[in-house]
Amino acid sequence: MIQIADIILRNNALLAPMSGVTDAPFRRLAHELGAGLVISEMVASEELAKANVETLRKAEGGDYLKPFVIQLAGREEKWMAQGAKIAEDMGADIIDINMGCPARKVISGMSGSALMRDPDHALRLIEATVAATSKPVTLKMRLGWDFDMLNAPEIGHRAEQAGVQMLTIHGRTRNQFYKGNADWAKIADTAKRVNIPVVANGDLNDIKDADKMMKLAGAQGVMVGRGAYGMPWFVGDVGQYLSDKTLPKAKSLRWQHELVLKHFEMMLAHYGEFMGLRIARKHLGWYLENIVIDKNDLKPWRIKIFSQDKSTEVRAQISAFFTEQMAKQSAFEPILSAAMNE
Repeated sequence: MIQIADIILRNNALLAPMSGVTDAPFRRLAHELGAGLVISEMVASEELAKANVETLRKAEGGDYLKPFVIQLAGREEKWMAQGAKIAEDMGADIIDINMGCPARKVISGMSGSALMRDPDHALRLIEATVAATSKPVTLKMRLGWDFDMLNAPEIGHRAEQAGVQMLTIHGRTRNQFYKGNADWAKIADTAKRVNIPVVANGDLNDIKDADKMMKLAGAQGVMVGRGAYGMPWFVGDVGQYLSDKTLPKAKSLRWQHELVLKHFEMMLAHYGEFMGLRIARKHLGWYLENIVIDKNDLKPWRIKIFSQDKSTEVRAQISAFFTEQMAKQSAFEPILSAAMNE
């Protein structure tokens, strides 16, 4: 199992930090469902230091997540150091540094993957963060800024020397955003340069590809991002597979119904009814896409559920959706069975 300082993960599958996705309810659910490690949304270090309410909400989780990880982003040593101290005070067991976000809003402020264009400045931020906390510091980045600047191996080596204790590499450059395919093999260039755990990230959507991903990347673990949309159990399933090569059983519609309602209630509790209803829509949309049996039913159900402005009505529509899907599944099963026996 991956070890970060004195922290040993329960398995080697990690949930990626994703802004607007891996909020406290989603992380808590993925953790309960077996993820080896879950990491907060990107938290702006300056806004955290200034006690911005929304930023503090993004950094929640210390009461129920162990290990508890807060990911910091920033461009100034002062704020990264202060952010690290506050994160530790909030109960963080690990502090992760974001040098991988490709969003224009982030890189325009010289944060995220923009730091890969200035390795010296990036290292000063890393050193300031490590010096400010007694907790282990990890780093997430991309292969480089573009194909002419594939400097993850150099930055990774220098980050290790500065005290970073785990690296996560997304197998694309910043300029690729999420286009094309993640190059798992290219991650190995960084893995060969360091003696700390390396986690491979990018395009893991099939459990059975996890071994291949780790082998090509020379990595000790994998990180799941978009593959967990509407499937918060997926990371835990990957972790189980990596641990004992057991493929998980299919999740029944009844089980998924209970899980979706639980997630919905968690979002309402976290954000309040007004914001919770609106934030829940994207998660409910992903659940619908993954679960609906007849894709022609997707749009009508999205309209039915998303047009509701009361939580009681949303719950009722979610349950109606699952009732219909279970009925359709029961109707299709004899047909599928007969086809398989022909």
